[in-house]
Amino acid sequence: MTLITGQIERMVKMEYKILNNIKGPEDVKKLSGEQLTDLAAEIREALFNRTTKIGGHFGPNFGAVELTIALHYVFESPKDQFVFDVAHQTYPHKMLTGRASAYIDDAHFGDVCGFTHPKESEHDMFYIGHTSTSVSLATGLAKGRDVSGKKGNVVAIIGDGSLSGGEALEGLDYAGEMNTNLIIVVNDNEQSIAENHGGLYKNLEQLRKSGGKCELNLFKAMGLDYRYVEEGNNVETLIKAFSEVKDIDHPTVVHVHTQKGKGYAPAEKDKEEWHYAIPFNRETGEKVSFGDGESYGDIFASYMLDKIEKDKSVVCMTAAIPGVAGLYPDVRARMGENYVDVGIAEEHAVAMSSGIAKNGGKPVFVTNATFAQRVYDQVTQDVGLNSSAATIVLFSSSIFGMGDATHIGISAMGMFTNIPGIVYLSPTNREEFMAMLDYSIEQNDHPTIIAVPCDGVNPAKYEVAKDYSDIGKYQVCEKGSKVAVLALGDFFNIGSEVASKISEKSGEKTTLINPRYASCVDTALLDELCKDHDVFVTLEDGILEGGFGQKIASYLGGRDKKVLNYGFEKRFYDGISSQKVLEMNRVTPELICEDVAKAL
Repeated sequence: MTLITGQIERMVKMEYKILNNIKGPEDVKKLSGEQLTDLAAEIREALFNRTTKIGGHFGPNFGAVELTIALHYVFESPKDQFVFDVAHQTYPHKMLTGRASAYIDDAHFGDVCGFTHPKESEHDMFYIGHTSTSVSLATGLAKGRDVSGKKGNVVAIIGDGSLSGGEALEGLDYAGEMNTNLIIVVNDNEQSIAENHGGLYKNLEQLRKSGGKCELNLFKAMGLDYRYVEEGNNVETLIKAFSEVKDIDHPTVVHVHTQKGKGYAPAEKDKEEWHYAIPFNRETGEKVSFGDGESYGDIFASYMLDKIEKDKSVVCMTAAIPGVAGLYPDVRARMGENYVDVGIAEEHAVAMSSGIAKNGGKPVFVTNATFAQRVYDQVTQDVGLNSSAATIVLFSSSIFGMGDATHIGISAMGMFTNIPGIVYLSPTNREEFMAMLDYSIEQNDHPTIIAVPCDGVNPAKYEVAKDYSDIGKYQVCEKGSKVAVLALGDFFNIGSEVASKISEKSGEKTTLINPRYASCVDTALLDELCKDHDVFVTLEDGILEGGFGQKIASYLGGRDKKVLNYGFEKRFYDGISSQKVLEMNRVTPELICEDVAKAL
C-alpha cells in the first residue's frame, strides 16, 4: 500500500459520524464526555483533510481543538460573543458553527476564508487578519453591550504570541478597570510564529511552572482576575474552568496551557515550521514542492549574513515573521547578536531602528507590507522627522500572491511615499534589489524603504546602478518618441511588454523608463520627454489614489499631454485572484495597448 493510498483510505474510512451532525453550537451541548473526545478526533481529521490538500494555518488550529469545543459547550454563541485574535485558531470554531463541510468536503473548500468573517456566519464578530486586536475589540463589545442594555458574555481568545503587540497590552490595561463581564482566554502554547520574544514571556513561564500561583503575575498587575488551566487539551478540564467564569461580573483572564500542533508529531516537534503548512503528505510530513527556484527571501538572508560577517554594526530586525525573509533558525543563529526579533511589535521595531541608526548602527527592519500598516506614525515621527538612516524592507507589497483582503500589501506605497524625507525604492530585478539594499545600509542621510519585487526573481536586462544618492533620477532603458512608459518596480516587466507591443504596432520606438524611486518625480526627465512625447503611461503595483502615477499626472497636468495611470482602484480586494484584479483594473499589456491606441 503506497503512502498516498493509505492517506486516501484513511479519509474514506473517516465518516465524521459526530461532526456531520453538528449544525451549530447547540448540537455540541448535547454530547457526552466520550463523544466530545471523539469530536476532537474528527475535527483533527477534518483539519488534515483540508490542510494536506490546500494548506492553511496548521499548528494553532490543532492545538486549539479542545479549547474551542469547551467554549461552545459552555457558552451560547452568538448571544455570547467570541473574538478570536488573528483567527489562526478558528478552523475548529468554523466547524462547530455550521461550516464543517468546508473542511470535510473538498468541493466546499472555497466556502470559507482563513479568518473569522461576519459575512460567513453570525458567530464571527469581526473580519480581522492582524494580530493583538481581540482584547481591544472585546472591551468595545462589552461596553456596547452594557450601554445598549444587552446581555451575554464577551470572550476574547488571544494567543501568547499576540500578547507582545502594543494593542494587546493597551487592551489588557484598559480591561483591568472595567467593572463588567469580560473573559479573556489566553491560549498559551509557548510559541508565536517563531519563538516568543520579550520579557513578559518570562512571567508566562513562571505562571506555567507554578500552576498560576507565582507572586509575580502580569495580568493581576493590570487589575484583572486570573485563573490557570494546565491541561489545555483536556475538554472536561476546560469545560469546568469556563463554567466557573461564565456570567462573571468582572474582567477575568483564563490562562490555558495548550500544545501547538497537538495530534501530529512533526508539528509538535517543529512548531515554527508547522505554524502554517502548504499542502503536504501526511504520512511523511513532506511538503509539496512548487519549484526549486531562488526566492527573494533566500537572497535577502544570504546577503544579510554576508553583510553582518563583514560589518558588525549592521543589525537585522524582524517582528515575529523571520521565515518571510528567509531568516530560518540556522541563519538567525549565525547572525547572533546582530539579529533582533522584537516579537509582534512592529511599532517598537521601527522606533528602535531609529535609535540604532542615531547611535552609529545600521538597522535593517524586514516585514510584510500588510503589517507595516501599523507603523505609519513611527515612520513619520521617529524615523522620517529625525532623518534616521534606517532601512525598512517590505515583502509582499504587491497584488501578486494575494488572497484575503487582510494580507494584501498594495496600500504601502501610497502611505509611505507621501511622508517627507522617506526615499521609497522599487527595484525591478535581483541585482537592483541587492544594489539598493547595499546603498541604503551604507548611506547615512535618509531613511529608505525598499519594496521587494513580487513577480518572481528576474535577472537584470539593463545596467544596474550601484549609487542611488542622486535621489529621484529615473533610468531610461529604451529611448523612443511619442509614448513613454514609466513602469515601477515589479510592474516593470508588464511595462516592458507594453512598450514592445506599442512599438510593433506603431512602427515607432516607445520610451521605456524604470523610475526606481516611487517617492519622487524626475521633473528634469519629464520636461525633456515632453518635447517629443504625447502620451505618458504609468504602471504601479499599488493603489492609484495618492500613488506614483498621480504624482506624474499632477506634474504634467498643465501641459497638452495625455497621462494614463495604471494601478488599482481604492477598495478591498477579497478572495479574488491577482490575475482577475489586474484585468479588472486594465493592467494587462493588451488592455493598456488598446487605451494607448485610443489616446494616440
